Amino acid sequence: MIEVTGLSKRYGNHLAVSDVSFKIEDGEVIGFLGPNGAGKSTIMNILTGYLSATAGKVNIDGFDIMDNPAQAKRRIGYLPEIPPLYIDMTVKEYLYFVFDLKKVTLPKRPHIDEICRLVKIDNVKDRLIKTLSKGYRQRVGIAQALVGNPDVLILDEPTVGLDPKQIIEIRTLIERLSKNHTIIVSSHILSEIQATCGRIIVINKGRIVADGKTEELTESISQDKSVVASIAGPEKEVEKLLLAIPGVESVEKLTKASAGAVTFRIVSEDTDIRRELFARLADRNWPLMGLSSSALTLEQIFLRLTDETFDSSAALGKKKVKGDKK
Repeated sequence: MIEVTGLSKRYGNHLAVSDVSFKIEDGEVIGFLGPNGAGKSTIMNILTGYLSATAGKVNIDGFDIMDNPAQAKRRIGYLPEIPPLYIDMTVKEYLYFVFDLKKVTLPKRPHIDEICRLVKIDNVKDRLIKTLSKGYRQRVGIAQALVGNPDVLILDEPTVGLDPKQIIEIRTLIERLSKNHTIIVSSHILSEIQATCGRIIVINKGRIVADGKTEELTESISQDKSVVASIAGPEKEVEKLLLAIPGVESVEKLTKASAGAVTFRIVSEDTDIRRELFARLADRNWPLMGLSSSALTLEQIFLRLTDETFDSSAALGKKKVKGDKK
């Protein structure tokens, strides 16, 4: 478990991080988001012990990162944005070097071989790192973070500069690692955060502006409770059916599509109407040709939360940000 309380970091007159508090439970996969200069890299460097805090505490599995740095750091595996690789070493030589540097007490060869199989670099472990592709170098970076089998993995931009195939491979790897590790992922590729993380923390100007599941943030920020449905059936009767569904407030015809399908925007209360919609259409044998939510995407949520003119505290209403002491 990671517990951050009242964390602040000041560089001269500049307050980079201001009174940040949050808690991460064992087994969670957290997306750590924020615009450039928001303070998220500073927070990650404090979590890993690379920087000291001006104020506040960081506990890793009950060990204070400042009072018991060796015990706390032993429980952390860190992948910086630029992996710390020695490119003139082979993959195996480098991982053995990291093993010795971390003073790991596990059996060396079986442990390193297991990591290589896990991140799928066992086929290149005898090659010089400088001959590897960007994707393989990123895997080696993740492998060094796994040396010592830490409880917590902190991955800073793990897919930066990778092609779509390599991104999918790293995403799959993170999903596999999440079964045995608590993971914090920082990335500007928001679709990757949405695909791999169960919870999102958004940092802006050194403060947490949101903390929760994507759907929770969408519900809190978006005022639009509508779905868009394309239905093949008699227009007037379909509209009448939609208005009769419990919770539906209004129905608006958008377009008339091909094959006799009509597209409607269906505005509802705080009720999920999809099951009832499907059941009623199926009962009348009217095909549902398409159904989509008008909820905000993660990109839209991020842009709103980091917009200087957007009042996140008002948008989130009475729902407190996790870790907010007020």
